[in-house]
Amino acid sequence: MTDQSRPDEGPEAGQSSGHPPVPTCYRHPERETYIRCQRCDRPICPDCQRQAAVGFQCVECVREGARATPAARTRFGGVVRGEGALVTKVLIGLNLAVFLLTVVVGRAVEQQLSLVGNRFFFADAVGESFGVAGGAYWRLLTSAFLHVEIWHLAINMFSLWVLGPPLERLLGRLRFTGLYLVAALAGSAVAYAFTSPLTPILGASGAIFGLFGATVMMARRMRADMSWFLGILLMNVVLNVVFRHFLSWQGHLGGFVAGLVLGAVIAYAPRERRDLVQGLGFAGVLLASIALILWRTAQINAGLA
Repeated sequence: MTDQSRPDEGPEAGQSSGHPPVPTCYRHPERETYIRCQRCDRPICPDCQRQAAVGFQCVECVREGARATPAARTRFGGVVRGEGALVTKVLIGLNLAVFLLTVVVGRAVEQQLSLVGNRFFFADAVGESFGVAGGAYWRLLTSAFLHVEIWHLAINMFSLWVLGPPLERLLGRLRFTGLYLVAALAGSAVAYAFTSPLTPILGASGAIFGLFGATVMMARRMRADMSWFLGILLMNVVLNVVFRHFLSWQGHLGGFVAGLVLGAVIAYAPRERRDLVQGLGFAGVLLASIALILWRTAQINAGLA
């Protein structure tokens, strides 16, 4: 009797046993896996799995979902960030860095950065276009980061550290940065317009008072407890009265009014047109500040100041 079977037949010889092939990760073909992405149904290994609300998703689907999902917004339109008070910390760092520069370099830093209207204020700058009226418009902002007295720096940075983080969380980084810088410019513009062009002005107080003004409007809109805030505001008011001959109340007032206006625009802008209304509010305060600066510059250059 003859054996008719062939040695290469049968499952042990490599023929299919009828079972489907073992699935492998679409990114790592050498890895077997029975887990599939809940969105695209592709097999994914442990390294490619991302926890989802139900099951797992692959890396690409998670990335696409993040792009499609709008960023979370604060109550007043800012983008919610995980990190705390980054802009506040950067602003404090800049103020500290400029102060250390004045300590190391000396009076030359004050000459280059302080707000002064008349171009002939500093003795070693006679004949140069040194003041704002001579074209040094950068002084309107650089002066807001300049302090030459440690007590002045300490008060302003303490106020910034207390006021900055809650405002930054409410407004988001972009709006908070805009508020700080526009209030600083508005304070400088008012100080420049209504102070002697021979008087140097410096310090972050205009911007700080802008934060005070905005905080008033935010708290009013949210009906929040103001007790913690009133103590800091009272301290700054007392310092302005006691040191009125050394501090620029004009700059403080300009920053405070700018903060009130911007705070009101941010807090009460209608949700459906929030970005537009807030943008117009910032532009309005900025243009008003520029107009005041140009008016004062023309007045000084005409010899009327």
